[in-house]
Amino acid sequence: MIRDKEKSFGNLNDKLNKKEVLKMKTSLLVISMMLVVGTTLTGCATSRELEKVQAQQKLIDAKADQALQDAQAAKASADAAKLKADDAEKAAAAREKIADEKAARADAAFQKSMRK
Repeated sequence: MIRDKEKSFGNLNDKLNKKEVLKMKTSLLVISMMLVVGTTLTGCATSRELEKVQAQQKLIDAKADQALQDAQAAKASADAAKLKADDAEKAAAAREKIADEKAARADAAFQKSMRK
């Protein structure tokens, strides 16, 4: 009879242990799910944050476009200045040639007048 009582207490303990283990597993599962949900929600960006990032991207794109336009305008100005400088250099070379020819004629005239 004592053994029967011990067996019945053993069965009762086993049942209680299974219930407690099940409760613990359920509690652990619930806590884990709460942590996963919390982590997931914290890691996601809200639509307001996405809109803010998109607005910043548009601003950056606009600045890049403006910088490109400024660079193209500066290149065009530099090209125009180079052409103007090349033209001025050609004109100066032509005037120098004319001045050299006139100086040679004047020198020849001076030499001719010195011989007489």
